[in-house]
Amino acid sequence: MFKKIVVGLSLAITLVTASFAGNQVEAASYHTKAIKVAKSELGTKYKLGGISSSGFDCSGLVKYSYQKAGKILPRTAADIYKKGKKVKSLQKGDLMFFAPNKAKKPTHVAIYIGNNEFIHSSSSKGVSYAKTNNTYWKPKYIGAKRI
Repeated sequence: MFKKIVVGLSLAITLVTASFAGNQVEAASYHTKAIKVAKSELGTKYKLGGISSSGFDCSGLVKYSYQKAGKILPRTAADIYKKGKKVKSLQKGDLMFFAPNKAKKPTHVAIYIGNNEFIHSSSSKGVSYAKTNNTYWKPKYIGAKRI
């Protein structure tokens, strides 16, 4: 009887572990895909309200990239900021939020791609890379979320 209980518990633990690992792989997969989609749009011009390859604003690029990866996000940086889990240590695929004068409501969103870089659509450069320690963006950074 004891052996049956141990085998049953072992099976349950294996199933839970496999399920958890599967969720981690899925998350890593859609983050990687969203980054790949955003990178494929490098050089696309900035367009206020833009949500397609003909032009993106910041949240349009993030929404588009994550949608292609299978995750539906709200339309604006402020609404996207209401989703996900706050993180202190950035991982690839995390969303970075920026606001003028460290306001609570973000006006800009970007995708962290690793190596202290993010991809975003800025009004001056369109879809491009920037460093996390960029003198323009760093003081405006208000936090990150993991979707």
